[in-house]
Amino acid sequence: MKEFTSCKESIKSCIENKYFSIAHLHSEEETMAIHIHDCYEIYYSISGGKQFLIDNKLYTITPGNLFVINQFEGHYVSQISKTTHERIVISIYPDFLKAISTNKTDLNYCFKHRDNNFRHKIELNKEQQSRFIYFINKIISTEGFGSDIIEYSSFIELMVYLTKLSLANEDSSIYKYNNQIQEIINYINDNVTENITVKSIADNFFLSESYICRIFKLATGTTINKYIIARRISMAKALLSNGFSINDVYFKCGFNDYSNFLKSFKKAVGVSPKKYSTFSMN
Repeated sequence: MKEFTSCKESIKSCIENKYFSIAHLHSEEETMAIHIHDCYEIYYSISGGKQFLIDNKLYTITPGNLFVINQFEGHYVSQISKTTHERIVISIYPDFLKAISTNKTDLNYCFKHRDNNFRHKIELNKEQQSRFIYFINKIISTEGFGSDIIEYSSFIELMVYLTKLSLANEDSSIYKYNNQIQEIINYINDNVTENITVKSIADNFFLSESYICRIFKLATGTTINKYIIARRISMAKALLSNGFSINDVYFKCGFNDYSNFLKSFKKAVGVSPKKYSTFSMN
């Protein structure tokens, strides 16, 4: 399998081939805002960083951390070291993972299972890190006769291994975040479908608008308004994928104006809600 050096090219290959792809990255292609992909993502940090905002949770990134992100979760890496940002990112087409799962072994579990105690982050020990890298090297180095079968079977073995780690991860407390910022994030998520504003959030916490904007940006690397939009777009994608009409979706997600919804959706997803709805239903 080709090992990509561009995250965008890797995601493009994953979606076009309805398969999976691997990218080994050393630096940012460009500064990315909160974004959402139409594929699952496994993010393995080699060099570490500062913080990862995924959906409604903040995580500290250290070497050996692994994150699992589904296609509806907005995410953003902030405060990265300016010199190095080495990581391995696996993009997975959701329907492909569903197809290779069985009634007894659901390889989608770590991407579908979400409750209040769920953690996207798994801290791999040295042995687990070596095991992960072993599978990656096996997948990308195979060639010649039978290479497609080895690549395919090695990926399945990797996903079984990571799913087991995700199940074990539910019993430990492994993420840290600032309590005040987490309370603000929780409040936004509880009220994201309402007419929520920076002022209403600040009033709820008896803080000034300038202060709450400053601490949120420092902690997450993004603004409150951008986070609200990303959460609404994430909800919209999920609803569209489940067959809801566009008119119903933008109201349900807190967009009172269709043109604003259309503009925000196309900017975040890359296609119009109509095209996304048609694609996801096929």
